[in-house]
Amino acid sequence: MTGMPSRPLDQILADPAGQSWAVLRREGQQGAEVIVGDVVDLSRLADLPRPREGEPVLALVPYRQITERGFAAHDDGTPLRVLRPAGPTAYQHLPVDELVAALPTVPVEVTDERFSVSDDDYARIVERVITEEIGTGEGANFVIRRDVLCRTGTDPALAALTWLRTLLTDERGAYWTFAVHTPGHTLVGATPERHVSVKDGRVWMNPISGTFRHPRGADPDGSVVTAAFTDFVQDTKETEELFMVVDEEMKMMAQICSDGGRITGPLLKQMAHLTHTEYLLDGSSEADVRDVLRATMFAPTVTGSPMENACSVIRRHEPGGRGYYSGVLALVDLDEEGGERLDAPILIRTAHVDDAGAITVSAGATLVRHSDPRSEVEETSAKARGMLAALGLRERRGEGYAVQLASLPGVAEALAARNETLSPFWLSPQEVRPDPDLAGRRVLVVDAEDTWTQMLAHMVRHVGMVATVRRWEDVQVADVLDPEVDLLLLGPGPGDPTRRRDPRIARLRALALARLEADRPLLAVCLSHQVLCDLAGLEISALDRPNQGVQLPVDLWGVRRLVGFYNTFVARPSAAAPVLAGRELETALHEDGQGVVALRGRGVATIQGHAESVLSRDGLVTLHGLLRHAVGAP
Repeated sequence: MTGMPSRPLDQILADPAGQSWAVLRREGQQGAEVIVGDVVDLSRLADLPRPREGEPVLALVPYRQITERGFAAHDDGTPLRVLRPAGPTAYQHLPVDELVAALPTVPVEVTDERFSVSDDDYARIVERVITEEIGTGEGANFVIRRDVLCRTGTDPALAALTWLRTLLTDERGAYWTFAVHTPGHTLVGATPERHVSVKDGRVWMNPISGTFRHPRGADPDGSVVTAAFTDFVQDTKETEELFMVVDEEMKMMAQICSDGGRITGPLLKQMAHLTHTEYLLDGSSEADVRDVLRATMFAPTVTGSPMENACSVIRRHEPGGRGYYSGVLALVDLDEEGGERLDAPILIRTAHVDDAGAITVSAGATLVRHSDPRSEVEETSAKARGMLAALGLRERRGEGYAVQLASLPGVAEALAARNETLSPFWLSPQEVRPDPDLAGRRVLVVDAEDTWTQMLAHMVRHVGMVATVRRWEDVQVADVLDPEVDLLLLGPGPGDPTRRRDPRIARLRALALARLEADRPLLAVCLSHQVLCDLAGLEISALDRPNQGVQLPVDLWGVRRLVGFYNTFVARPSAAAPVLAGRELETALHEDGQGVVALRGRGVATIQGHAESVLSRDGLVTLHGLLRHAVGAP
């Protein structure tokens, strides 16, 4: 058709609302990418179509897709949507400068700004989550969002292109900067965080947590920001917050990677308005990219941990669905050998616009045991600021904050020091080192609704044992009495161990008793440790201050170990030695003598802490010793 624009970008600029399209600027790629094409809505990630050479597939994955994993979510109807190029000529690469020069600069009026949840109401939600969820053992941290709501009378597609230009010129440090327009759903944003990538048989995840808000106002010599940033890098809350999300994403890596994954960092992600701390996780995997996407829904940095319970907490405390917020964009294309590869950022720092011009910018704060409600209120405002600046609702920062924070004196050393007490097992490449007394023994690992079990299974395999992970609902007493099960490992989970009628707690109790009465080896971790302590007659009570994501020294019968803890409840010591299934048990106590951190007896060992955690410097040697004791190795 003579006279019609031939390049995808020209087609978009000629009629922004007339077709579905995407414009992407991805970290690590030369230039920008433009797709003009056709849209189809799917039910499952497994149905994502295969890309063709020169024709990638872009998926918009909403948060409600988490129900594919059986997790709770408000069903707001947001579609799992796929955009495919309408042929090879509908996918274009071009220099970023050329893209910026071509994008529109039309005035876009944005009005009626308000928060969906007021500052006071959000502060009250924070207090409830700390008290009712973290304080009752439901998890270590939870991300609760609120939305900035506003409107525009400009066509959403044209507005998105205009805002994209501002983000490309003003923002820095983004993993993806993008605009996507489809019927009823237009997205534009600059997200700092990679969720997951797959290429050449390797998987990468990139947990980001800890937020430093760049000071506003004059600071001629940089002294104010230097002092503030030094405090941030050394802040216990910010450090623990990052470690917790690293642990949660390592659970995912252990599930999909044959080598369990390893950790690199910490690093800094400096943007125009905020700076974050981050780690890079990578491991080997031959899994299909669709399976990787499904297994990693969604990042703990935008949900919390443990993941399954975090989704339930979000559903309880957020009044409605999240739309695409905290979901992902997922680009699937082909590499030089024709293999599929995946690049998927998290949908944060993003504006969603519907056909009526209603704009939603969502932001969440990570709530932990020592969160300050007012500080978390400010964090949601700060996280929305970059996108709101692009919308013209906040001050623009040009090319970003002038001070290069990574180069400040002492910052590199302070970041490196964070790793000194972490687990060497996850910080370096791992080689299987079989223990001749354990090699080949079969371990049934029971998942009590927390995928710590995936990391446990990987460490068990490291010493030569053969581990199988099964959910607690799928394990019966007959299974744990199977003569081929050399060791039963009852895993961690959320909740109150004294709720004996709870189906999950009741099942753990039944499995433990059956195994011990049959005089068969048993190892129990965290929640399951508490269940055994309860069975042995020890008092279980809540801690005044939960141990969620903390590293503590423990004395395990004369040997000092540094172990990561994620517990709200603790077993209290008694004057007499506890007895369980006819055997007397030895106890190991916290340094203050107020809590039982481990039990051991004939054919049984337990531990309150998480030897598998990134926080456990002595994790592997601790778990190895417990395994040997449980199976009766000399």
